[in-house]
Amino acid sequence: MFLGEWSPQQIVVLGILASLGAGLATGAGALPGLLLRNLSRKTLDTMLGFAAGVMLAATSFSLVVPGIEYGQEIYGNLLASVGVMVGGILFGGMFLDRMDKWLPHEHFLKGHEGPSSSLRKTWLFVIAITLHNFPEGLAVGVGFGGAGMAETAEALREAIGHGRSLAIGIGLQNMPEGLAVMLPLMREGYSPWRALWIATATGLVEPIGGLLGAALVGFFAPLLPFGMAFAAGAMLFVISDEIIPETHRGGNARLATFGIMIGFVIMMAMDNLLG
Repeated sequence: MFLGEWSPQQIVVLGILASLGAGLATGAGALPGLLLRNLSRKTLDTMLGFAAGVMLAATSFSLVVPGIEYGQEIYGNLLASVGVMVGGILFGGMFLDRMDKWLPHEHFLKGHEGPSSSLRKTWLFVIAITLHNFPEGLAVGVGFGGAGMAETAEALREAIGHGRSLAIGIGLQNMPEGLAVMLPLMREGYSPWRALWIATATGLVEPIGGLLGAALVGFFAPLLPFGMAFAAGAMLFVISDEIIPETHRGGNARLATFGIMIGFVIMMAMDNLLG
């Protein structure tokens, strides 16, 4: 393992800080809500489509592709690496599915999911966003954890580049989501500043996921491909089960689709140019 001047602990800290920055982007994206309180549904759906496209590209190019490459290095053959990736992706999706069923939470458009609860609607909504954001923080942490596999200075730079582009991509897609959280809260009667605080707070679960992802794969390298696959599966579940259906409910499916395509190509280009 080649870490140069980096220690495993510093890599973990880097993953935490990157996931914190990505999480805080949720609050930054919500800031325009202080002025744009009547943002059109078409605009919001297009922005959420963009977020879904960024997530989809990040999943593909920053998690799945490098995860298979790391798996080949660790397990010694392509078949085992692909098998771990397939199993991890499916397990990540099933984990989010179970959390959806077991934890009470609220979507503004889909309504209540999970068991009944006496919690206020706002907190049920926060739980829903937390379920959504945790795998994103996990993905950033796992992305930086790949630095622990580096055998050369070039490989180390590449691993850190993947983590950096993943963090930037997650931050980009968190910004329209922050606005999507804040505006409905204000329509529910919350003051703009309180809605901004709640929107920001929903992103702060990401450093927890970042810590878990970076620490696990940083100190237990054989878990790296599975960790990347698990994060990829969880993100794919969120994209397909939550974001895309939300963008299509208002009759703006075509605009949302172009938003997805633009987000995908921007993240694809960024991952290759920054990585």
